[in-house]
Order: sequence, then structure tokens, then C-alpha cells
Amino acid sequence: MSSRPVGTATRGTTNPNRLRRMDRWIAAVHGRALRAAARPLAVDLGYGAAPWTAVELLRRLRAGADPRCEVVGIEIDPARVAAAGPYEEDGLTFRHGGFEVPVDPAPMLVRAANVLRQYDEDEVAAVWARLCGRLAPDGLLVEGTCDEIGRRHVWVALGPRGPRTVTFAARLGSLDRPSDLAERLPKALIHRNVPGEPVHAFLRDFDRAWASAAPYASLGARQRWIAAVRELARDWPVVDDRRRWRQGEVTVEWAALAPNGSD
Repeated sequence: MSSRPVGTATRGTTNPNRLRRMDRWIAAVHGRALRAAARPLAVDLGYGAAPWTAVELLRRLRAGADPRCEVVGIEIDPARVAAAGPYEEDGLTFRHGGFEVPVDPAPMLVRAANVLRQYDEDEVAAVWARLCGRLAPDGLLVEGTCDEIGRRHVWVALGPRGPRTVTFAARLGSLDRPSDLAERLPKALIHRNVPGEPVHAFLRDFDRAWASAAPYASLGARQRWIAAVRELARDWPVVDDRRRWRQGEVTVEWAALAPNGSD
């Protein structure tokens, strides 16, 4: 590994509970792999100016996946690492580093939230490959973007061999239509929300399904979302079920949304 951290510092903006939707999804879908690991080690990469997201990740993984989970918060800004020091506890440490992910053993999870927004789209594939190369064989990279208080979030899940799925998650009461989530697409997709690209077609069809499900609005936004996703799943490879839809989520195969011309 390089002795010099790879990457550039983020703005550092963070808020408590900002990543709760992502954390709950990770615990639900990756919990079995974490429990099967000899050492379930997770990394919160680029946690920002305050350590709240790393502290919360430890709590949620231990409660929802495996009480043996450990979390290492990694920041490229040494001042942020020093400021996080007082928050260390059993199972939670902070370390100076970047995309080289300086931990041992290889982590079962790397979470990189709101980290790649400042990079160019053509840099994303190399960063993904580097981070996936640091994963344990059954490890998971979760990379995505959310708003400042975690109401709207979109993330890509990747394994050692590359991207697998895209998840859209929201506080349903905050949405006028599913395409409101477009502003939170991760860097690999946000510039591809234009006619002719798969993600644009997906959001268009999701809005149509949402409109068709309008009669369910009298039962609440959750029931309308479930009905819309059920209709959407007729034409798109939705990989989760009603249990996740009830949380205001839907997960789709990456291949269906991958940008035109990507590998």
C-alpha cells in the first residue's frame, strides 16, 4: 500500500442519522455475510468533519447484523481523525487514510457515502475498482449519495467483481414523485439522467407507475409506493420484496441501469 492517502478531502458536511436508511439496508441484506465472517470488519470511508456516521454504523450493525461487528472510520484529513479520537470505544477506531483503505484484515464492508460527488464521472470506475479490490471475498462496497438529513438516498452496492444493484430510498412523505430522487443519484449515474439512458427511462417509468397508483394515496404514501413498485417490477428487474418496499426502498439490478457504453 502507498504510505500517502489516495483521494481528496470532502467538504465534511455531516449530520446525526443522515445515513440511517443505508445502514438499515446494509444490516438487512448483508447481515448474513457479516455473521458468517471470522471477523466482521466494516469501514466508514470519508466520514467527514464529525464522527457521527461511524458511531451510528457500529450501533446499527451490532444491533441489526452481528454484535461482533467492528468499525474503522477513515478520513484523509488528519485533523478530522484527531477530532474523532475521543469517540473511540470498543469496536470503533479512527484512522488516517483514503481509497487505499489501510485496514487489516480485508473489510467485509466499505461504506462510502457522499464521497464521490466531488469527483468527475470518468474517475468513478477506477475508484470503485480500487475499493472493491480491498474487500474480503464476501465483502460489500456501498457507495451513494443522500440529502443533508437523510430523507432521500440512492446507492450502488458492489462486490469484489463490481457493481450489483442500485437502491432508491426515501422518506415517502417528502416525495412528490419518485423522480425527485434523481438529484441524489450517485456520480456514476447523475449525469446520465437524460433521454436515451437507462436510468432516465427507469425514473420515467417509476413516475408513471406512481401516477397509476394514485388511488392508493388515500391509504398513505407507503401503500402507494408499494403499489407503484409492484407495477414497476413488471418491466424492470426489481430484486427485493414488499418487506423492503415498506421501508420506502426499491432495489434494481445494476445492469438494467448501467450507463450506455459502460462495461
